[in-house]
Amino acid sequence: MLGPLYDPREMANTPAQLLAALRGTPAYRRLFAQAFPDAFAADDARIQLDQLYTALTAFQASLVSLNSRYDHYAHGYADALTAREQEGLNVFRSFVARCAECHTPPLFTNQQIAVIGTPEPEGLPFDPGAQLSLGEPSQRGGFRIPTLRNIALTAPYMHSGRFATLRDAVAFYTGGRGHAVPEGEDLKIHWHIWEPRLRDEEIDALVDFLHTLTDESLKPAEPTLLPSGLSAMHGPQ
Repeated sequence: MLGPLYDPREMANTPAQLLAALRGTPAYRRLFAQAFPDAFAADDARIQLDQLYTALTAFQASLVSLNSRYDHYAHGYADALTAREQEGLNVFRSFVARCAECHTPPLFTNQQIAVIGTPEPEGLPFDPGAQLSLGEPSQRGGFRIPTLRNIALTAPYMHSGRFATLRDAVAFYTGGRGHAVPEGEDLKIHWHIWEPRLRDEEIDALVDFLHTLTDESLKPAEPTLLPSGLSAMHGPQ
């Protein structure tokens, strides 16, 4: 979580500013004292960064998504998926599409690094080192393969939000190996990215299947007001 917290293009915070905000909010001081009673045994104890990181990690670990309709199907309930969704599952795990090679069930990721040659939004220059550089120039532009669980809820897609819809993102992979990479760029595209040439009906079925990976059954209720007094729904303008 350190990236989003301190990246100037995301939350743009600093450790000192973050601690000042937390320590200056009575509700946060009370909550941290409840979560870390041993550390707050002394009267002069204050919130520390390691406590914040531990709390954020504990919360993120609670965001479990393993009760989707796909999971019901995988556990033997055949009617959990429609015929069209089952067709999409067959496309997903076929040797032609090869989706499951990288997005391997049950986590729908193999935790590896892959270079796929994703395009940038219109008008922006190609960024070969976006998000993650592997160190070697021939391997620039790599990403850790993300899970597809709840993928229907996370638009827009790709590192730059290039694709507004899930169908657009899926269709990108049918365009051919490296088709969106500018001429002269030396990217080592992952070997599973090739030219599946899926038909429109196969792409549609695949997208329908991806929607079955949605599961928010353990999602906590979103507060309308934060301990700081800020609105949780809109935040500062």
